[in-house]
Amino acid sequence: MRPDRLGPGLITGAADDDPSGIATYSQAGAGFGFGMLWTVVVTFPLMTAIQMISARIGLVTRHGLAANIRRAFPRGVTFTLVALLVIANTLNVSADIAAMGEAMQLLAGGSQTLYSIGFGVLCLGLQVFLPYRRYVRWLKWLTLSLLAYVGVAFALDIDWLRVARSVLMPSLMLDREALLMIVAVFGTTISPYLFFWQAGQEMEDTRGNGIDTPEGLRRQLRRIRWDTVVGMAASNLVAFFIILSTAATLHTHGAVHIETAAQAAEALRPLAGPFTFALFSLGIIGTGLLAVPVLAGSAAYAAAEALGFEGTLSARLEAGEGKGFYSIIALSTLGGVLLSLSPGHAVQQLFWAAVLNGVIAVPIMAVMMLLAGRRDIMGDQAIHGGLRGLGWLSTAAMAAAVIGLFVVSPG
Repeated sequence: MRPDRLGPGLITGAADDDPSGIATYSQAGAGFGFGMLWTVVVTFPLMTAIQMISARIGLVTRHGLAANIRRAFPRGVTFTLVALLVIANTLNVSADIAAMGEAMQLLAGGSQTLYSIGFGVLCLGLQVFLPYRRYVRWLKWLTLSLLAYVGVAFALDIDWLRVARSVLMPSLMLDREALLMIVAVFGTTISPYLFFWQAGQEMEDTRGNGIDTPEGLRRQLRRIRWDTVVGMAASNLVAFFIILSTAATLHTHGAVHIETAAQAAEALRPLAGPFTFALFSLGIIGTGLLAVPVLAGSAAYAAAEALGFEGTLSARLEAGEGKGFYSIIALSTLGGVLLSLSPGHAVQQLFWAAVLNGVIAVPIMAVMMLLAGRRDIMGDQAIHGGLRGLGWLSTAAMAAAVIGLFVVSPG
């Protein structure tokens, strides 16, 4: 597939490896070594299926997820799900901005607070004032920041045969700590904000894409399939290398308690050298610059559609367009900046953010599956067969993860 045809799926997959996700994967590698590598392999087909379904809904209906939920379900269901999504996204924005500020402080010194504020304002300004097509091109380039984590792993001396055995024949004591980490990886990998973002981006991309003809629609559906597979493969590959690199360094040297992505980067410095430390830190900043707009943008798509007005990044604020939509982006981003400056225990914040994301994901995924199978909404493109089965399997796996969260959660 031509690189210029990659877009929503690639950006969505890359945004999944945000600083909060990096922290979770770092905790998995530091705490359990190679024993958690299998989790990102298992989640790949599940994540791919559910993202492909959300993308198809956006493309075929030319509306985002919230607009379709509002059309097919009671208003109370729509507003409840969207309100929870906005809250969860704002918490994630806060965690990501804080991690970016910490990483910049590690690299350059200075004030973490000022760096965090600066990154938040930068992300907001780019979304509001940069034209959509140019902005998306910049997001595609930012996905290259994920290569930092591949570079980290190849800068280390790793027993690849042992890695292969750990993936194919994992041996892990399923105690409370291990179960909690498995659930955290699932919750971090399959996140509701990704559903709304990719559906919204496909809705944006229907403009001028020639889907009014059957052949044009089939061409776009093929693009979605490959774009999503590539994006989710990149996401899970990077997650694999984060777990791998922290397992080979931090876990091997006994540094098993990691609370933030920045702490993982700092711990790498004496163990793997300044080059590895710098790559890891720069990756945190790059993925944060990619993820914060996706988090704020997905919240804005959902809230705008739930309230009944158009939400699009193509709106030109200087022409008086999209004031409500951009106001939601601003509130989510700036709210995250303010929360990032408040004191709090990093592990607890990540845990409760994972709980909230997991709880929201299950009903949203179930609703998506019902929407995608309805011919009155999807027409001839209603999902069936293997994609439908894999989508419901993904929903069931996420439901099991949520149940697991409450079973193994700290009291």
